[in-house]
Amino acid sequence: MNGTRLILMSCCAPCSCGAIKQLANGEISGIDDFIVMFFNPNIFPETEYQKRLNEQIKYCEKMGVKYVVGDYDHNKWKQEINGLENEPERGARCSKCFAYRFCFARDYAIKNGFNAIASVFGVSKHKDQSQVDCAAQESCGTIQYIPIKWDEALRQEINRESDFYRQNYCGCEFSIRK
Repeated sequence: MNGTRLILMSCCAPCSCGAIKQLANGEISGIDDFIVMFFNPNIFPETEYQKRLNEQIKYCEKMGVKYVVGDYDHNKWKQEINGLENEPERGARCSKCFAYRFCFARDYAIKNGFNAIASVFGVSKHKDQSQVDCAAQESCGTIQYIPIKWDEALRQEINRESDFYRQNYCGCEFSIRK
């Protein structure tokens, strides 16, 4: 297969549902195969992480799509963002966090025959899409980053019809303590 094999990075089911449906239905041209990646060691506490992971798996299985889950190593993530704990939401800590997660996806892609990465990290009202795109372009190296503009109306429709667990913060412990 010479086409695009994509890793879709997801933070949660409410943010990724529309993108997953678009990809599963073949609505994004040029994508021959995809997998949903849940790699979010930034989410805290671990009980919150488990809720989001369970919802993501449930939706992927409902849609019949493949997924992969990266290790939850919150302490390693904290080492990566060390010194940026007091940065504001959408600040340098977020850029470093995105870069860390995109590097993980890049390494997975290289080892597993994927040649492109996209994400839903910028879908949330808590995040800035241009910041996500910049971190990805700086981190993905030889793996193509595709800044897909997802169908927001579809995502909202799926969310209205779902019983997803919904959170009110990005997941980072440093964004909720302020």
